[in-house]
Amino acid sequence: MVTGNLSSALSECDAALIATPTSELREVLGRVRASRFEQPVIWACKGFERASGKLPHQVAADVLGKTAACGALSGPSFALEVAQGLPTALTLAAGDAAFAKRFARELHQPMLRVYFSTDLAGVEISGAVKNVMAIAAGISDGLCLGLNARAALITRGLAELTRLGVALGGRPETFMGLAGAGDLVLTCTGELSRNRRVGLLLARGESLDAILKQLGHVAEGVVSAPAVEALATEKRVDMPITRAVCAVLFRGTPPRDAVQELLARDPREEV
Repeated sequence: MVTGNLSSALSECDAALIATPTSELREVLGRVRASRFEQPVIWACKGFERASGKLPHQVAADVLGKTAACGALSGPSFALEVAQGLPTALTLAAGDAAFAKRFARELHQPMLRVYFSTDLAGVEISGAVKNVMAIAAGISDGLCLGLNARAALITRGLAELTRLGVALGGRPETFMGLAGAGDLVLTCTGELSRNRRVGLLLARGESLDAILKQLGHVAEGVVSAPAVEALATEKRVDMPITRAVCAVLFRGTPPRDAVQELLARDPREEV
């Protein structure tokens, strides 16, 4: 059944899966709560809420309460390919291990393999930061810097993601998994990536406003970048790629200059 009436749709559900931009999650959750829906809620959005700088599970706690049965579905997944029935593997994360295991099994399909995790914060941090790195990858590709540069950027981007994620309470192994490294690789290299496309167009000299109008879709990395930079500053986590992306997006730094600044940094031990 397809319907535009949320209350009617929820009345037939044992659980709700919300697939909206992060900016719309609070409103939709509010409508779910107003509908007196008391079944589990899962969301598939990735990023930070612009106004509050909160991750989706923090927004859900605000709206539904800290004891609500809920979780996040994340990992390397372009919606078009999922809709086409192409093989995909995801992670269902929740603070409650029994909940995560149950709904991973409920969502599991022949062409959709779903793992489960109790590292909700780590999974969501991965989903937010990888979009920022995808903008950087797009800039690199748009400047024709080559495959070596792209590989280095993805690897060091994963290091940044992991440093911040651990500082915020995530588990290191999460960032090596589907929600971390898997989603990072997909978003930095896939032609369907909106965030990578933002970087490509920035490298070609287009303005951010023009790019966002042209996309016609949400590019979560643009919203997440300042939130990630602020968290890195607060937690004293070194994130030079994130700083470079923010400099291009919001401080008028030309893309090629941002790349040169990254390359000019002093050599250091790889950690």
